[in-house]
Amino acid sequence: MGERPTIYLYTDGASSGNPGPGGYGVVLKCAGHEKELSGGFARTTNNRMELLAVIKGLEEIKWDNALVEVFGLILCR
Repeated sequence: MGERPTIYLYTDGASSGNPGPGGYGVVLKCAGHEKELSGGFARTTNNRMELLAVIKGLEEIKWDNALVEVFGLILCR
């Protein structure tokens, strides 16, 4: 059995106000396949959404010892 391909995990999260309404988005890419996830909460923080995006993305990976590269979008004002 050969080596498994790298899984690329792209994440972002935000809120309007801290706390305020917010959400997260995730894109997983691997060997030509792509999966998108998203969710949100009525009262949350941007930090919670940023971290939850990574957690939700990692939870979707079913392989043991998978090679994962995580990319997060962080914007500061």
